[in-house]
Amino acid sequence: MIRRTKKQCPELVLPDDKEYLECVKDILRNESFLSMQNFIQHGTTTCLEHCLNVSYRSYLFCKKHNLNYRAAARAGLLHDLFLYDWHFHAKLTGNCFHGLTHPKCALENARREFKLNDIEANSILRHMFPLTPHPPRYREGNVIMWYDKVCGIMEILRRPAYKQSAILAQPI
Repeated sequence: MIRRTKKQCPELVLPDDKEYLECVKDILRNESFLSMQNFIQHGTTTCLEHCLNVSYRSYLFCKKHNLNYRAAARAGLLHDLFLYDWHFHAKLTGNCFHGLTHPKCALENARREFKLNDIEANSILRHMFPLTPHPPRYREGNVIMWYDKVCGIMEILRRPAYKQSAILAQPI
């Protein structure tokens, strides 16, 4: 997994995969998206790093299985675009249901910044199944849903879900 602590890793590093980067280059340059680097998601992994992990793994899986890998890459990057520190969200807002409500917030933010297709929108909205009641409608959304859980667990355990040398190469 891509991990960052305050003492190390000052720049974010991207996969050395030109086709992947071509699919998501507009997102990677967006200020709202880049602001996710300011919020810790799991352990010492930032929200942006978590979304990169989910996005790239989903992209690789979908590409291998002839699914819409572009939509998976993009939705994977945007699935947690809620733009707040969820660790303090309940105290600040009274909303104690981040796990249930953040997909809708992420979708609203993503729609404000990007033009989304149906696969991307549904994947963002439904990525928290089974915590939320409705599963993703598309196979790509199911891939994102599962990689979100796998990457989250690996980030919490501080173990790489895949080799860093295979994914890390280019600084932003």
